[in-house]
Amino acid sequence: MKRFLSSFTVIFSLLCASPISLRAADENLKRPNIVFLLADDQATYSLGCYGNPDVKTPNLDALAADGIVFDHHYDTTAICMASRASILTGKLEYKTGCNFEHGPLIRDSWEKSYPVLLREAGYRTAFAGKIGIEVAEAPEGKSELPKSDFDAWGAGPGQTNYQTAKNPSIAKYAEEFPHSSRAYGAFGRDFILESAGKAAPFCLSISFKAPHMPDTPDPAFDEIYAGMTFAKPANFGREHGNHFSQQSRQGRQYERFFSWGYADRYDEVMARYHQLVYGIDVAVGMIRDAIEEAGIADNTVILYTSDNGFLCGSHGYGSKVLPYEESSRVPLVVFDPRHENMGKGLRCQALTGNIDFTPTLLDFADVSVPEGLDGKSLLPLLDDPENGAIHDALPLINVWGPKEVHSFGVVTKDWKYVYWPWSGGDFEPAEELYHLGEDPLELVNYVADTSKQEVLVRLRKTYDEAVKHWQSEAVDFHDYRRFGTLFDRTLSWKEKKDAVK
Repeated sequence: MKRFLSSFTVIFSLLCASPISLRAADENLKRPNIVFLLADDQATYSLGCYGNPDVKTPNLDALAADGIVFDHHYDTTAICMASRASILTGKLEYKTGCNFEHGPLIRDSWEKSYPVLLREAGYRTAFAGKIGIEVAEAPEGKSELPKSDFDAWGAGPGQTNYQTAKNPSIAKYAEEFPHSSRAYGAFGRDFILESAGKAAPFCLSISFKAPHMPDTPDPAFDEIYAGMTFAKPANFGREHGNHFSQQSRQGRQYERFFSWGYADRYDEVMARYHQLVYGIDVAVGMIRDAIEEAGIADNTVILYTSDNGFLCGSHGYGSKVLPYEESSRVPLVVFDPRHENMGKGLRCQALTGNIDFTPTLLDFADVSVPEGLDGKSLLPLLDDPENGAIHDALPLINVWGPKEVHSFGVVTKDWKYVYWPWSGGDFEPAEELYHLGEDPLELVNYVADTSKQEVLVRLRKTYDEAVKHWQSEAVDFHDYRRFGTLFDRTLSWKEKKDAVK
């Protein structure tokens, strides 16, 4: 009865509206609602739909079965803040100027972000969870959360907290859902039910804290993985990382193989990690149930992904940041109930990246895409997921952490090339080349293989073009210009020294 009255109210309002407002309302009815769901530090092997039989992700697997799964999706920077800035704006890190140790997102970039542009185009917008960025008017100006740019706000500063009560914007859910993952599900449920009765379409963005460390899973799910033994990946352990560059071993990612327990407490550590993902899965179920209850399932698009992956002991490393597969390649599921290719169990083999979300969401909403974006819309890939293509290559960036670990690389669907520039002392510049098509676990570095020299030359050329793009397009603030010099393979270390001071 309540839904009938809501529908009657909308119809009556339309009958009383002017021709102009009727056309606007008609356009709103055609545009889909959008739900964008983002995990934090979620690797592909944490999902059943990506081939792990040890995990329980029923709602996410159902979403994958209903939609299209992307098998070659990368975060161009494998760390929270920079990746989120790229997701929000469709630009590479050196064009946003946003990352830890560098600086906030500048207002000019934020004004061209997908939430702002969708709201300007008539969408109701909401954001909940770890937004991961702050916005400043100028590079050295004071930064703040963009709360006023949304119709509903459930987000918070910094890393936020797994305890719902410690997040003021969602604290009202603390009694029923003391852990934040389900609280975000409740926030999403309420926004969906409220928005469904309005004429305007909506865009709901939820950025879960899970499964980010420190791992504090929802105790309601303690029995899910109790006593479980998890199969280790075939590239697990230090013996499978000896071919990696010396530079890659200088950051915290290397020591965390031991300090975070992967070496000697693997089952315990992974049970907690997967339990955190299970909490997200339950929240996704809450959101999909709300979409059904609101009667808008046939016109609501859902995207699910992560801001970066996680090295849970693969190659003897922990955490993220590094350009290797477990860290930089992440899940992506796109579900558009209006599309004929849904529900067929299709998987997309095209190369895609986090920079593609802004143009994709704007494309879904039929909103003009700003000039200067690095990403491309994913919509053509829904038509031809197995053979379509939107990128020949994508860059993989790290300019965070110890200088020795700074790296730049390029990835294609089948190959990856990484350049480690740091030299001096015991270090020499290093190159790595992996044939992802035959060796997705990155167990063999082909740089010195004479049979792969033609490929190496080609990937070096692709890399050099990416460096030139950095040199010409990088913002002139937050210390990004100098990396165009640091990553230039053609310069000697002596010529680069001033750039690394």
